Amino acid sequence: MAARSAPSCHLRLEWVYGYRGHQCRNNLYYTAAKEIVYFVAGVGVVYSPREHRQKFYRGHSDDIISLALHPERVLVATGQVGKEPYICVWDSYTVQTISVLKDVHTHGIACLAFDLDGQRLVSVGLDSKNAVCVWDWKRGKMLSMAPGHTDRIFDISWDLYQPNKLVSCGVKHIKFWSLCGNALTPKRGVFGKTGDLQTILCLACARDELTYSGALNGDIYVWKGINLIQTIQGAHTAGIFSMNACEEGFATGGRDGCIRLWDVTFKPITVIDLRETDQGYKGLSVRSVCWRGDHILVGTQDSEIFEIVVHERNKPFLIMQGHCEGELWALAVHPTKPLAVTGSDDRSVRIWSLVDHALIARCNMEEPIRCAAVNVDGIHLALGMKDGSFTVLRVRDMTEVVHIKDRKEAIHELKYSPDGTYLAVGCNDSSIDIYGVAQRYKKVGECVGSLSFITHLDWSSDSRYLQTNDGNGKRLFYRMPGGKEVTSKEELKGVHWASWTCVSGLEVNGIWPKYSDTNDINSVDGNYIGQVLVTADDYGIIKLFRYPCLRKGAKFKKYIGHSAHVTNVRWSHDYQWVISIGGADHSVFQWKFIPERKLKDALHIAPQESLADSNSDESDSDLSDVPELDSEIEQETQLTYRRQVYKDDLPQLKEQCKEKQKSATSKRREQAPGNSIRLHFVHGYRGYDCRSNLFYTQIGEIVYHVAAVGVIYNRQQNTQRFYLGHDDDILCLAIHPLKDYVATGQVGRDPSIHIWDTETIKPLSILKGYHQYGVCAVDFSADGKRLASVGIDDSHTIVLWDWKKGEKLSMARGSKDKIFVVKMNPYMPDKLITAGIKHMKFWRRAGGGLIGRKGYIGTLGKNDTMMCAVYGWTEEMAFSGTSTGDVCIWRDVFLVKTVKAHDGPVFSMHALEKGFVTGGKDGIVALWDDSFERCLKTYAIKRAALAPGSKGLLLEDNPSIRAISLGHGHILVGTKNGEILEVDKSGPVTLLVQGHMEGEVWGLATHPYLPICATVSDDKTLRIWDLSPSHCMLAVRKLKKGGRCCCFSPDGKALAVGLNDGSFLMANADTLEDLVSFHHRKDIISDIRFSPGSGKYLAVASHDSFIDIYNVMSSKRVGICKGATSCITHIDWDIRGKLLQVNTGAKEQLFFEAPRGKKQTIPNVEVEKISWASWTSVLGLCCEGIWPVIGEVTDVTASCLTSDRMVLATGDDLGFVKLFKYPAKGKFGKFKRYVAHSTHVTNVRWTYDDSMLVTLGGADMSLMVWTNEMESYRERRPCDSEESDVDSEEGGGYDSDVTRENEITYTVRALSTNIRPMFGTKPHLQQKEPSADERPPVSRAPPQPEKLQTNNVGKKKRPIEDLVLELVFGYRGRDCRNNVHYLNDGDDIIYHTASVGILHNVATGIQSFYQEHNDDILCLTVNQHPKFINIVATGQVGDSADMSATAPSIHIWDAVSKQTLSILRCYHSKGVCSVSFSATGKLLLSVGLDPEHTITIWRWQEGAKIASRVGHNQRIFVAEFRPDSDTQFVSVGVKHVKFWTLAGRALLSKKGLLNTLEDARMQTMLAVAFGANNLTFTGTISGDVCVWKDHVLCRVVARAHNGPVFAMYTTLRDGLIVTGGKERPSKEGGAVKLWDQELRRCRAFRLETGQATDCVRSVCRGKGKILVGTRNAEIIEVGEKNAACNILVSGHVDGPIWGLATHPSRDFFLSAAEDGTVRLWDIADKKMLNKVNLGHAARTVCYSPEGDMVAIGMKNGEFIILLVSSLKIWGKKRDRRCAIHDIRFSPDSRYLAVGSSENSVDFYDLTLGPTLNRISYCKDIPSFVIQMDFSADSRYLQVSSGCYKRLVYEVPSGKHLLDHAAIDRITWATWTSILGNEVMGIWSRHAEKADVNCACVSHSGISLVTGDDFGMVKLFDFPCPEKFAKHKRFLGHSPHVTNIRFTNGDRHVISAGGDDCSLFVWKCVHMPH
Repeated sequence: MAARSAPSCHLRLEWVYGYRGHQCRNNLYYTAAKEIVYFVAGVGVVYSPREHRQKFYRGHSDDIISLALHPERVLVATGQVGKEPYICVWDSYTVQTISVLKDVHTHGIACLAFDLDGQRLVSVGLDSKNAVCVWDWKRGKMLSMAPGHTDRIFDISWDLYQPNKLVSCGVKHIKFWSLCGNALTPKRGVFGKTGDLQTILCLACARDELTYSGALNGDIYVWKGINLIQTIQGAHTAGIFSMNACEEGFATGGRDGCIRLWDVTFKPITVIDLRETDQGYKGLSVRSVCWRGDHILVGTQDSEIFEIVVHERNKPFLIMQGHCEGELWALAVHPTKPLAVTGSDDRSVRIWSLVDHALIARCNMEEPIRCAAVNVDGIHLALGMKDGSFTVLRVRDMTEVVHIKDRKEAIHELKYSPDGTYLAVGCNDSSIDIYGVAQRYKKVGECVGSLSFITHLDWSSDSRYLQTNDGNGKRLFYRMPGGKEVTSKEELKGVHWASWTCVSGLEVNGIWPKYSDTNDINSVDGNYIGQVLVTADDYGIIKLFRYPCLRKGAKFKKYIGHSAHVTNVRWSHDYQWVISIGGADHSVFQWKFIPERKLKDALHIAPQESLADSNSDESDSDLSDVPELDSEIEQETQLTYRRQVYKDDLPQLKEQCKEKQKSATSKRREQAPGNSIRLHFVHGYRGYDCRSNLFYTQIGEIVYHVAAVGVIYNRQQNTQRFYLGHDDDILCLAIHPLKDYVATGQVGRDPSIHIWDTETIKPLSILKGYHQYGVCAVDFSADGKRLASVGIDDSHTIVLWDWKKGEKLSMARGSKDKIFVVKMNPYMPDKLITAGIKHMKFWRRAGGGLIGRKGYIGTLGKNDTMMCAVYGWTEEMAFSGTSTGDVCIWRDVFLVKTVKAHDGPVFSMHALEKGFVTGGKDGIVALWDDSFERCLKTYAIKRAALAPGSKGLLLEDNPSIRAISLGHGHILVGTKNGEILEVDKSGPVTLLVQGHMEGEVWGLATHPYLPICATVSDDKTLRIWDLSPSHCMLAVRKLKKGGRCCCFSPDGKALAVGLNDGSFLMANADTLEDLVSFHHRKDIISDIRFSPGSGKYLAVASHDSFIDIYNVMSSKRVGICKGATSCITHIDWDIRGKLLQVNTGAKEQLFFEAPRGKKQTIPNVEVEKISWASWTSVLGLCCEGIWPVIGEVTDVTASCLTSDRMVLATGDDLGFVKLFKYPAKGKFGKFKRYVAHSTHVTNVRWTYDDSMLVTLGGADMSLMVWTNEMESYRERRPCDSEESDVDSEEGGGYDSDVTRENEITYTVRALSTNIRPMFGTKPHLQQKEPSADERPPVSRAPPQPEKLQTNNVGKKKRPIEDLVLELVFGYRGRDCRNNVHYLNDGDDIIYHTASVGILHNVATGIQSFYQEHNDDILCLTVNQHPKFINIVATGQVGDSADMSATAPSIHIWDAVSKQTLSILRCYHSKGVCSVSFSATGKLLLSVGLDPEHTITIWRWQEGAKIASRVGHNQRIFVAEFRPDSDTQFVSVGVKHVKFWTLAGRALLSKKGLLNTLEDARMQTMLAVAFGANNLTFTGTISGDVCVWKDHVLCRVVARAHNGPVFAMYTTLRDGLIVTGGKERPSKEGGAVKLWDQELRRCRAFRLETGQATDCVRSVCRGKGKILVGTRNAEIIEVGEKNAACNILVSGHVDGPIWGLATHPSRDFFLSAAEDGTVRLWDIADKKMLNKVNLGHAARTVCYSPEGDMVAIGMKNGEFIILLVSSLKIWGKKRDRRCAIHDIRFSPDSRYLAVGSSENSVDFYDLTLGPTLNRISYCKDIPSFVIQMDFSADSRYLQVSSGCYKRLVYEVPSGKHLLDHAAIDRITWATWTSILGNEVMGIWSRHAEKADVNCACVSHSGISLVTGDDFGMVKLFDFPCPEKFAKHKRFLGHSPHVTNIRFTNGDRHVISAGGDDCSLFVWKCVHMPH
């Protein structure tokens, strides 16, 4: 029996020998109190050298591997390994947890670092991406996360001199990070030429952007910014593992065993070589170093800690030692002294003093040691080795006595006999040898019974027997010393064993869990005197059991600390201590044993506070010492809230059923009905499995819940109001301390908690994301700011919320068993209690975690099930009610006393001002004084006490009480039977609300001419309810059996009831007394019906699949309907009473003639013609449409037709009540849907006059009454729930621009591929031909000519050092919208193109740029709040949302200073397509291009994501906040408009409702604007504008534009609205219109652009001006008064821009693009001077050498020559069919070369005039022509071709020149080739798929710029023949830079964009002379 409870003694950890030096670094520090903090195994150790004392932190559940010290040096952060590793921040003084950071990393936490002021902590994970994570550790909240590196990271540090900067280093890399918003952005350190790329092991930051780092080769690398500027070579001779910065400078420690000290500027001070000191040894390796003042701490690989005093540096003090490498298995205790001996794979044997806590002897052996034993006299020490030998030493001086090797496998166990004469040696080859000690260890016997390796041995006290255990778990006995096996049980009967270390045997059965056959217990040791047994297992756990423990699964106490397997455990000789050793953690733990008698004084040690609960009583034994659970609680614990299908699953299921539905919906479906219903009254209260869920509100109304409805009941008026925000069962309810807000938690896959206002019934916040299956308990804190909740997942997770923000503050696993209640401490908001099955726990918050301590019961009570709990009058006092009727009184975590309060469980308790009130299963309400000393008064709930004003009848006396609440002079009581009662202080009881009791409710009938209905339920009652305003239960009658159906006779006088045993009865409808009853069937009676008219016949349907027809008058059965194959579900009579319609469970629809019961077959057509007396059928053509798309998952259980045959109401298994138009033909009819019931709706009935609909919930036992609202009545209040399963099929309209925008795919720059279809081997991979430079030098050879003719020969050439962006011609209007805005009162405009944000001054045209985006910007918005002036947000393209640098992001920046304020990396994969600021400017809304089109709300200043939700399955174009709101916004898109509300963390949406207007259909919506009084305007694809009031369409402004309305703008100051659309210019119309506030009147403006159609993409209104951005890349300012247009910005409409030419002498340039235009640009005036429309796409353009002519090559093979002065065509020709790729004038202006994609170059002689006859062409070009350059003398032409080959031809003959020497001597007039040895260096390593597209050498001939497919412009030196030459990069373009040129005098570089259709003008910065 004893084994059934845990032993009452205790172990306390007293000392740990060891230090973790292996695989860890930088883990040893001085705290502020001059203590030393480090870790070993799973324990953080704080060691005080002065007092030689250790304190332990034991909050981890696995090996600690990282440690960081807070800058104030009191707090410590430690990180552990494990599947779900966490970080603990703890106080080194009290060793208490301050914060727990969890749920982010996996595998383990490799590094930790605090920032300068200690507010933030950075951690690095061991996962595959080595995630870097920044925490606000006090709040336990993750601020930012990013993938760290592809390989291991070894160290990370905050830059202590620059805010928000970090540095990390590791395998072959160092990275410099900056933190902005929620984005961590890395830059890789550039090793360059200064040092080798190698692994960096540690680092320290210094001022002036300097970083010092220790490298693997022993050098110190010094970084400035991200560049390596210096190496300090040979600082150490091997890897530098640790670097520590302090005031005096830096200390480094390395693998060479040296410590070096450096001053603040890293000049060497001194070296300390530990190998040379007296404690040193060869191979010493330093892993951690800490320098404080004159002390240095050093941790080594071999688990030693040294302390060095600087001025006596050759005498280090060894303060801690431990075993190192391999595993530690050997442990023995000295028989007479407090000594322990250990031996390990590190070949050392060590003797520890348990009193002095020190190592007193050490000896190194030849072999790894696996076991040890000391002889009885303490003289000899035997050691078993891994190689099969054993050695005996003298303990005194560690000298060898004997060394014997008889075996080949490891010796795992040896023991001396108790008389000291023999030594038994057990080997892994399954034998045991016996040696005689006195005969110099001669072998005297051998035992060979085992078949597996020997694990444990024990001698009998008389040394005559040996018992053994082996690896098979067998226990064998041998006679000693011979070794003969003993099999007779008799012989062994009286044997007493000297020690017990075996793991199998009767006496230790209990140490094994009940159903385990595993061998994971490594060691046990019995303490006979204390009757306890200690065990050690593979999970790092030490357990204490009672000894002996005979039954499997005994109770125990458990202690953690070791990390993985504990290999051995032993009692010390006097049983004062337990010694345990860890295998992999090399550590030795010494535990103090505290016997039972001392425990009384030692209460302070009770619950060792820790996350993994260490003194556990969780064991697997029978709960036989716990009394049987009360039947009610038993029932409740059996309840499962799991659903087959959760409401959360519906969208997915619908998606899966899309195909089915598509095929079915070709027919035009009926509209939803015009009527709607509104919930009016609910009969029912959920008391059977919920407690304390009933309260008074501020104004005395009563709030409670039933099914999925929160109910507010007004008892004066007997009316109810409803919160209908939940979509499944509500399981718990709590009220805010101010009694105005309520929190309710529901069932769901991801269940939500709603906090709502009882006045307005609006949700204030919705919390979800952390529970599973359901939320079973909630509680508000005393200040009302926080909420605690408990889930019903397997570990009953507890979550603490800041509910207004919707933020999870902390969470923890609660308990394996059900938790019934959570209560927050009213005095300490960080504390709470939970109570449940065998569970009472006291929690306190620690950062993101909660730390729980079990209630300490002591000897006072049993571990009982707690049903309720409250706090008392001080923060320590708590009270709980048990399942046995006691009240437990707790102080802190200790049970002080128990008081008997009720018979049976105490279900509810409530704290009052002066005392308590309790309620129990005994139906008694008891009032108590404030200490539970006296019971002041009791009230019994009895029928006799029922007051006359009651709304119903009490079913039984003393119902079980489940909820009690006080207020307004009354006691409010909720019972298990679903009744709510109000008890007056003087005694009378008023019944207010009631419903059915437990059991399903199916039977429902409405009276033929009165507003009453009858219900019958499995709770064995028949009830009559009044549906008129008195809303009460009129009568009730108990039945012998439960019933499933009932029916009134046509005259209303009789009531027939079908019962579950196959009988039925007829009762008098007024008195409910029996008239007659029959019992003809065995199975449930499922439906019962009187025939219409006189009610002559009664049809009774049963689950036996028969229908019996009775003659009511004669009470005889007159017919039986046979032929159904399954149970009957519904029956209906026709109007004549001659025909029955029947539904069966097999979904058959059958017809029978009455009264004989003959089966009839009736064709569908005829069925429709029959008039039915009632319709409750769910089958047949007339109601085909009522079956949902997901019909497999859910059944329609009931239906009922109104008497006017217009509306069919249905109920289904998902709890939906739906209304359909009748007949509902065609599949998937449209409907209106209402949620209030939780699971299945079992029955629905209209009342006799159709004024009300009554519905029954099966499992929720509630009767709901709905009022029917006719169409006319409804206009006033549109109802929310009307949506059909299937979106409308009509298309949303078509427009080419919309389609393009919708279907565009955005590529990330990094993934872009080549724009030209190149083939062949890239230049940097080709075999190089030797060039002239590499031939042997010829003496006196003439110098090589210039590669390039240079224009500025006289001047000194100055290389170009940098490019600065000066101008951009271009605007992204083709697929982006609302992206042009005014700033600074209209002086500036802001817009974007490619990846730059542009601030453009209207007056001067000067531009400045925001260039921090690393990919294309897709959207832009300006913050309108005056507090955030000039703040802009831009969103960009990205790839997967992995939070890395290429993930999509939003930048928030200052438009004037260009300073980045925040970067938000988002989970919108693909990109961000819309951004909008809220009214206060603090929130930002973003929409993604991911398939779900996610909508996210950010608090952008903190970089915090507040809420996120799937937006729509099709593209959303725009989402905007209402200009006056921080919570309301609207999104529009493809066939989509949604009205959103932000509630806490949740986004609630309502679809726009169209059906209020005739013929309105959902179109594609493109733009949105807002008006006062909640008006919203949306622009559509057809040109209409829809006007919405709330979310209901109230009118349509038809044809506001002729084409799509792409842009709308709401002016904040006067409310006027601007719209922009796509239309042809006409006299009256215009593409821009200005409207009044309600969109009634407008003024149109024409844009004088000369385009055939104007397409406006962006509008904005300033003071008297309207700013317009168009699809044609123009930005135009329109004056409101004079309608004058001023074009501010223009650009090419479509790209790529292939052609680019700079004027030979002026600052002009030409561009030619796919849009068929050639444009002339002026750099000085910053504008477009002219454009020529060619009618075809242009590909190339070129100036003649004098600048008087322009040649243009076209895509169709034509080329044109224009005269610059007149723009007249001088000549044109088309000799080719394919695109002309390049066109060039020769330097002497004589020839024109035309290169095309037909692999040819044609020459024309211009001196022959404009006829342009071809004079010759170049042959055999292997591929299409890319670029051409003439030589300076016009005699040669170089051609680069599409197969990466460069060829040279003679001009004009076209002959191919092959002589390399000759080619090398040519001087070229220009160089634009991307091929050739001179430009080999421009090809990068990363160009597998992408190419360099263009290049240009400067006129000075010494600089080279290139453009490539990644959108980069690069600057090189020319020539650059070396591969992968050094260069500078300039970002800004989208993918594909197509062309690039220097202007004359090398003043500017022009680059042309492919994807972005933009021209960038870069200013050249020349090096100073």
